[in-house]
Amino acid sequence: MDWLINLFTTTDSVAHIALLYAIVIAVGVLLGKIKVGGISLGVTFVLFAGIVAGHIGMTAPAGILTFLQDFGLILFVFMIGLQVGPGFFESFRKGGITLNMLSIGTILLNIAVMFACYFIFFDTGDPKNLPMMVGTLFGAVTNTPGLGAANEALESIYPHGGAPQIASGYACAYPLGVLGIIGATIALRYICHVSLDKEEEQLDKDSEEDVHVKPHNLTLKVSNSYLAGRTLQQIHDFLNREFVCSRMLHDGHVYIPNSKTKLETGDLVFIVCAEADAEAIIAFIGPEIKVEWEKQDQPLVSKRILVTRPAINGKTLGQMHFSSVYGVNVTRVTRLGMDLFANPHLALQVGDRVMVVGPENLVNRVSSVLGNSIKRLESPNIATIFIGIIVGIIFGSIPLAVPGMPMPLKLGIAGGPLVIAILIGRYGYKVHLVTYTTTSANSMLREIGLVLFLASVGIKAGEGFWETVVQGDGLKYVYTGFIITVIPILIMGTIARLKYKFNYFTIMGMVAGTYTDPPALAYANQSCSKEAPAVGYSTVYPLCMFLRILTAQLIILLCCA
Repeated sequence: MDWLINLFTTTDSVAHIALLYAIVIAVGVLLGKIKVGGISLGVTFVLFAGIVAGHIGMTAPAGILTFLQDFGLILFVFMIGLQVGPGFFESFRKGGITLNMLSIGTILLNIAVMFACYFIFFDTGDPKNLPMMVGTLFGAVTNTPGLGAANEALESIYPHGGAPQIASGYACAYPLGVLGIIGATIALRYICHVSLDKEEEQLDKDSEEDVHVKPHNLTLKVSNSYLAGRTLQQIHDFLNREFVCSRMLHDGHVYIPNSKTKLETGDLVFIVCAEADAEAIIAFIGPEIKVEWEKQDQPLVSKRILVTRPAINGKTLGQMHFSSVYGVNVTRVTRLGMDLFANPHLALQVGDRVMVVGPENLVNRVSSVLGNSIKRLESPNIATIFIGIIVGIIFGSIPLAVPGMPMPLKLGIAGGPLVIAILIGRYGYKVHLVTYTTTSANSMLREIGLVLFLASVGIKAGEGFWETVVQGDGLKYVYTGFIITVIPILIMGTIARLKYKFNYFTIMGMVAGTYTDPPALAYANQSCSKEAPAVGYSTVYPLCMFLRILTAQLIILLCCA
């Protein structure tokens, strides 16, 4: 039996390290699936499993723990950035600016409440109290990358060891943080006298009125004599409205028009446009009529084609010349679940779904040009991921001298890869990087990185956890974390509702995104049959994730150095 005992006690053997991580991660993930009141802690339970392992003496060499912790963090934040990158800058459009400003206010309030709690409950002269409160802050807002960024900043301050194990504060505050976010949104409902049924009705009404983005199909009869002999390009320029003419019926025959096609009085045209532009287009071209296009002499098909050929990545619709070269028309492009108008300047990306209209044989020809091979998308683009990580680590290592700071500011291994991943996700096609990763592949790599990070942090913190929590200030970390969680939500949520009149379900999504908390989003989605919570979440999540990581380092470097 000595071999079995050695397997669990020889801490520097590869078998022991692999077994340790396997046990911690497996136990943590399984326990994280247990729900209490419909709420679970998810993979964060890996942190608690690691703490228990470290407490009972199951550990690994410090260098190995640090490497796996940092590598897991890099992988986790990079895959997050790659996922949110395509929609990061678009999230600031329209009401997104106001939502993001409210989220920034919430983040600043979290920090302000944290400092208030520190000065009220902890200002005893112990230099480790403030770093522990930073750990409590990121447990209260359920933000693991922020914990990683704070840890990294602390290690730069304590290069020879001795840095406070702030994961203890994080672990104390996290469980009530999850409950506090959901509880505060429920309290907000009663404070603002919200009726869930009325909020759903308002969402229905708003969706009907959102005519600027809603696609609309029209079949029009050309009755304006001014248009006789005019090309579609001339009509488009005169109207100054975005529309696509995907087919036309002239002298009893169906044609696929292009920008040079001339219209004649009596022609029938099939138009795709924004609902807001429909009235103007009808008034200028002619009345709307019904036509069974599929029964005409040249049946046309509409087909969604998946862009999978790397050579197409970054090419604009205008460069592809679909109508003039291939004899088909593209009416819209679906990206990340959103329908985009087929603007000639729109750059295609691998993973886009293109709606193509034309004769079946020509549509099939375009299908082969674009790829339309799901197999090509089943595996992640590993080269792009690691090229991005290389650039991200270099970028994060650049020292930025800030007046008044004891040492240069660096984005580090958390902030650098996150920023580069966002930029690659949005603009990678411009340098011929294929950034598309399937949702399942992204999720798998992200979760592997997260559990490696949490397990490492937990094992490291486990040795002194009992003394910190039970014999130390553990109870204080619990209730101060709850205060940090709840107060900003009640203040900013009330402002969002009463001043800016946001829908309650949008506010729920905004709060979940500000706290980067999937359980809160799951609760919001269960409460609403519409997509408003998910929209609110995705609108603020990218910026909030970036700011949580940045503020973690700023607090440590400015206040703890």
